[in-house]
Amino acid sequence: MTRTVRPLTEADWPAVWPIIEAVCREGETYVYPTDITEEQARAYWLEPPPGAVVVLEEGGEILGTAKMGPNRPGHGDHIGTASFMVAPAARGRGVARALGEHVIAWHRERGYRGIQFNAVVASNSPAVHLWQKLGFTIVGTVPGAFRSPAHGEVGLHVMFLPLE
Repeated sequence: MTRTVRPLTEADWPAVWPIIEAVCREGETYVYPTDITEEQARAYWLEPPPGAVVVLEEGGEILGTAKMGPNRPGHGDHIGTASFMVAPAARGRGVARALGEHVIAWHRERGYRGIQFNAVVASNSPAVHLWQKLGFTIVGTVPGAFRSPAHGEVGLHVMFLPLE
């Protein structure tokens, strides 16, 4: 089946919200509250960013979403960042990799000098491994900065990919 990464539209929200809800309820990969409401998620994910929000669609089904743009405004807007969420049933199928590759290309095409992930949960081994395979390095770890329901207090990695 053909996979397409395309801009998220308002009509996609009913398929995207369950993905965000599931990821947040697990409480293992994002600092968002596990009881996040649809309204809160919508405000965060759909707020007009100075970047873009995309979905990965396969066979008419949305399997994941990513949000990207500058990491900071003003003097920090030459470094990008992104957030990713993948439907639980689609994990291990290359969805995050495809979204990650899209995000890297998107930043590169717009002249960003690098991409910084501010908070990659250290116990999220699949994500850490994927980002490293895509060229990111861990530039620092804030010890105990994330309260994982399964692992207790774990570190948050700051990861960086130079694009020059």
